[in-house]
Order: sequence, then structure tokens, then C-alpha cells
Amino acid sequence: MTPPPTQPAASRAEAEPAVVPRLATDALTAWYGSTSGVRDVTLACRENTVTALIGPSGCGKSTLLRSLNRMHELVPGTRVTGRVLLDGYDIYERDVNPIQVRRRIGMVFQRPTPFPTMTIAENVSAGLAIGPRVSRTERADIVEHALKRAALWDEVKDRLDDSPLELSGGQQQRLCVARTVAPEPEVILLDEPTAALDPGGAAHIEELVQELKREFTVVIVTHNLQQAARVSDYTAFFYLGELVEVGATTKIFTTPTKPQTEAYITGRFG
Repeated sequence: MTPPPTQPAASRAEAEPAVVPRLATDALTAWYGSTSGVRDVTLACRENTVTALIGPSGCGKSTLLRSLNRMHELVPGTRVTGRVLLDGYDIYERDVNPIQVRRRIGMVFQRPTPFPTMTIAENVSAGLAIGPRVSRTERADIVEHALKRAALWDEVKDRLDDSPLELSGGQQQRLCVARTVAPEPEVILLDEPTAALDPGGAAHIEELVQELKREFTVVIVTHNLQQAARVSDYTAFFYLGELVEVGATTKIFTTPTKPQTEAYITGRFG
């Protein structure tokens, strides 16, 4: 039998379906009343990568981040137009439960936010209240696994019933990471997670980000350009509420396309 002709490489590439990014925005604009915080942002975040959002203060980075898991809408008078797609599905569709969205897209804030009236273990398991019920044994296993993922288990395994306020700032931030990963999200959003930490605590978080991307898609807002260069695979530069340029971090930091990006990276403004 005569074998079928070999399909040209270009044709094979055209026949392959495009890879759907884990998280993406399509012409996203986030509003505060009649004022836009970010405008017409189209951005794709690939699975198991770290995307850094950089730019001067007030350029819309944190507004965009909060829009990615519907936290923005918790502020009175706000709204979002455009789309945010998680695995290709718009999280702003009317039939989507925002609480379930926040379970799938977890968030860690600038300052550590442990729940002060809960123990360390209860903090980690707090997110499990939404979703399938788990037994006490399963809960204990989830707490241990989450604390190990957050590189905190060895430091607190004998203190699980203590108050989280007894931990250092860096430990509290890693506890918040453990609380975020415990419900098994697909995406983790980090809003300047090292801004309130000393250099040692910041180094722990940066190391942790590299570990987290093995299991999750990570988006991080940072004012620290060196940090963005160290931890991210892709970098998006924002200025005056607009996405100016996005690309591989090595390219953005060495050969940016836009003059505004180059000016910011080289310290000429911002």
C-alpha cells in the first residue's frame, strides 16, 4: 500500500488547535464610577508561568489584578467591561458565582492578612468552607500539604493551635499563601506580596513563587524591577491605565519595543 503523502510542516501547524491560556483578558476595562482604572487590556497568562505586572504607582496594576478574580466589584460604584477568561470561559458571565471564581483564582495581598481569631491551622483551612465537605483527617492532611507548599510546615508543625499573630511578618505572608493554595486554585494572584517584608522575608517569598509556578499559574504585581526580573517568565508594563507592552521578561528588560517601557526600565521616569 502506498503511504499517504507527508503533510507539510506549515499545514500541520495550522491544523493544530491554538493553546488556550489558563487566564486571559479581552479588552478589559475596570471602572470606578465614570473613571477607568485600566483600559482595554488584552493579556494572556500561560499555564505554569509567572507574569509580572510592572509600572509606576497608580497605573492600574492592582486594579487589573483585582479584576482577575472579581474582587474589583466589591468596591461600591465599580464595574468591569470586556472579558476575563479562565480556561476560555468568561468569569463575568451572569451564571458564574464570584465566590467560586475566587476559590479557583486565589489572591495574596500586599500586607499579611491572617485571620486573628483563628489558629494557624484554622487559617489554612478557612477556604475549605466553600466546596465539598472534608473529614477531619482530610482537613489535617490538606493543612499539612498547604503549609509544605508554602515552605512553612517545618516552622509551625508544632504550633498549629497557636495564634497566627505570634508569627513573623514573613511567616504570616507564607501562611496567607498556604491559605490560598489549600483549596487547590488554578491561578494565584500576588499583589506586591513582599512590600511589607524585610529582605529575608522577601527572599523567602521570591523562592516560593518559583516553587508555586510548578503547580499554578501566577500573576504578581511588583514595584521592584529586580524582583520582576528574578521571578517572572513574562512581564507586562502599564502606564496611565494602559498596557504598553508585554513579552518575555528577558526581552522586556533588555530590548523593549516601546520607548515608554525603556524609559521606565532604565529609571528615567516612574
